[in-house]
Amino acid sequence: MPKYSLVIPVYNEQSNIPALYQRVSAVMDELDDRAELILIDDGSHDRTLELLRSLHDRDDRVVYLSLARNFGHQIAVTAGLNYVRGDVIIVLDGDLQDPPELIPDLLALWRQGYHVVYAQRTKRVREGWFKRLCAYTFYRILKQLANVELPTDTGDFCLMDRSVVDLLNQMPERNRYLRGLRAWVGFRQIAFKFDRDSRYAGSVKYTFAKSLGLAINGLVSFSIVPLRLSTYLGLFSAVLAIVMALLVLYWRVFTNSTLTGFATIAIAIFFIGAVQLISIGILGEYIGRIYEEVKHRPLYTLSEVGRKLGIVDSE
Repeated sequence: MPKYSLVIPVYNEQSNIPALYQRVSAVMDELDDRAELILIDDGSHDRTLELLRSLHDRDDRVVYLSLARNFGHQIAVTAGLNYVRGDVIIVLDGDLQDPPELIPDLLALWRQGYHVVYAQRTKRVREGWFKRLCAYTFYRILKQLANVELPTDTGDFCLMDRSVVDLLNQMPERNRYLRGLRAWVGFRQIAFKFDRDSRYAGSVKYTFAKSLGLAINGLVSFSIVPLRLSTYLGLFSAVLAIVMALLVLYWRVFTNSTLTGFATIAIAIFFIGAVQLISIGILGEYIGRIYEEVKHRPLYTLSEVGRKLGIVDSE
């Protein structure tokens, strides 16, 4: 049985896999006990799965999971966590932005008694100012609104004790924000600061739309403040309507001024309509997640599993 399990999701990463395996295997060779490398193919369309099969044939430490279609990064990581057998689990990305060479530093903190060691970014190499600004703003807004203490500037690159992973595997929710769930379970946690590298090769998989979707998912999963916001908007519009009614009454009784014209009516209608649509949209986000949860579909489906002993199961 391995003591260490490395979980790496990959999606159309054929250009990164050789360098990824070379660097990760070098780290695994230096560990003080047996390690396994779990690579999850998230429905790739290139030669990624073929390369994973080849690595599995060459190295019995390599385990690969092939998802039947693209389920997304968070579900791919979840699949890997379901299959780990080690006492210590390290999650990192397959684009080499999370340096595998930092794994011994994470293990040193685990040996000091920490159950979760999350890598906290201090610098983002070769990322545009707009992306950095959005990430900086999102993490701080989420930290203020969430009902748990969520660390800022952290991704999925982390080390987790087996006890933490067992709890994560027991959580049945479909819309998963793993870095939030990791904080929610508690235990002793500590940050490890690092400079995030640029992508080794290939194109960025987390587009702005996907990043925005993950941000909304994290906000809805760990805060009910958006629901309260719709209530506050309704109260504000009601107070504003009362104030305007009093002003109109004052102008008609005590002055000769009258409010006429289409513009005033149009502005009031558009304002009330915007409040209503925002409130319905916020409510719809929460109802949509309830709908996804009550269907009780499996989180993912597997088409192929490469196991330790060289056995390949097709489902």
